[in-house]
Amino acid sequence: MDLEVSMRKSLEATQRTFNTIRTGRANPSLLDKIIVEYYGAETPLKALATITTPDSQTIQIQPFDSGSMATIEKAIATSDLGLTTNNDGKVVRINIPALTEERRKDLCKLASKYAEEGKVGLRNIRRDAIDQIKKQEKDGDLSEDLSHDQQEKVQKLTDKFIAELEKLLATKESEILKV
Repeated sequence: MDLEVSMRKSLEATQRTFNTIRTGRANPSLLDKIIVEYYGAETPLKALATITTPDSQTIQIQPFDSGSMATIEKAIATSDLGLTTNNDGKVVRINIPALTEERRKDLCKLASKYAEEGKVGLRNIRRDAIDQIKKQEKDGDLSEDLSHDQQEKVQKLTDKFIAELEKLLATKESEILKV
């Protein structure tokens, strides 16, 4: 069923967005949304460098081209992550500071916002599917009972994916609040 595939993709997109939210530990996926101006082209950071975590508080970025270090540092500095870089000429290091209580609460609100956007995406998919079912009923391709059953199935599937999204949110919030 392509409806389930669409909903799964929407859920996975929300999961990827959650991965960009900082927790107290270093995680290379924090930098997934960083775009670097590289020779006039907007390029994802992970296409320009190897990103590793040598320990739980450090992210290390080793550019393939050492000439791109300044632009990589600038892209990280201008992002909304609030991270500071250190450059030793070969690699860029980012020390992940411990989160304050206030910052943790802000990040939980951000996670909730992303979850709500994910739910809106799921509801849009549901709406489109139900509209299609109603159109088929109107055109005479589906009986009223069959249409009703199909709409119920779509709603149950939507409820299932929203419950999964809620679990993802709860997991992310517990990661953020964990000291």
